[in-house]
Amino acid sequence: MDMSRKTFKTANGEIKLPIFFPDATRGVIRALDSEDIKATKTPGFLVNTYHLLHDIGEESMKKYGGVRRLMNWKGGLITDSGGFQLMSLVKKCPGDSSISDKGIVFRLSKKTTVKLTPEDSIRFQMAMKPDMVVVLDDFTTPGASRSAALESVERTILWAKRSKAEFLRICEAEEISLDKRPYILGVIQGDRHLDLRRECAKRLIEIGFDGLGYGGWPMLPDGAGFDWEIAKLLAEVTPKGYFLYGLGVGKPEDVVGCVKLGFNIFDCVLPTRDARHERLYDYDAALVEEIDLRQSKFYHYFTPGEKYKHDLSPVSQA
Repeated sequence: MDMSRKTFKTANGEIKLPIFFPDATRGVIRALDSEDIKATKTPGFLVNTYHLLHDIGEESMKKYGGVRRLMNWKGGLITDSGGFQLMSLVKKCPGDSSISDKGIVFRLSKKTTVKLTPEDSIRFQMAMKPDMVVVLDDFTTPGASRSAALESVERTILWAKRSKAEFLRICEAEEISLDKRPYILGVIQGDRHLDLRRECAKRLIEIGFDGLGYGGWPMLPDGAGFDWEIAKLLAEVTPKGYFLYGLGVGKPEDVVGCVKLGFNIFDCVLPTRDARHERLYDYDAALVEEIDLRQSKFYHYFTPGEKYKHDLSPVSQA
């Protein structure tokens, strides 16, 4: 399915789609620096709004002139909303924390309370100078009721409107021309209810965004695999010319399947997390050009271990 988008515009040029951005949660990919990443020809990063807002703050970020300077990075950059991480904490440990139409409040400690509104999220993301910002959205935990999913959709739409308004306000106040503005992404919620997903997408499109994202959990309950039914619906309802973003989609076979549907942006912690735990992806081909993505299994997992401690040959020949 051709969504018509061929490139992703960045502050330093264009990147050919589809693209996968590893997650640099705190502005760094663990165990690697930006020069290492550059050597792999990785086109860009996704950084986490919640952690960088908490660790660095808006005022300091503005002084730095954005997160690229902190990272010594000139490639692509996407900022997430910070909501997924913060709301996950709230839903795991509610206590004095809360999620309401106003925003998210999380009691980090007896002395520290973290607050995040749609406006806060957009304002800090814009201070990081990314190529794409993501609006704050509400999501349901796996197995939530239909009424909870409906409430999530309504709050997601409310927050999307406020996020878009704050985005336009900042662009006008800072005199950011249309060709210099970052992309802005809306996120489709609705859990596993197809009608709610469709309704959420329709209302996000009415607000107007550059792309839509697969919100919530892309995996089926009980580890039953990827939820292709929802992915197919999102590809069906996303307008031509929009980006279609597989938020948190990172398994190679899932990325390939989603690209076939029309998804063109992905990010996930999985590849780098697996690598840190000695689980590498080795493609079943001698050259990159010979990797056959039509095969159900076009790679295998490789665990170096003690056996290969003194082996200097490349992990993958491709």
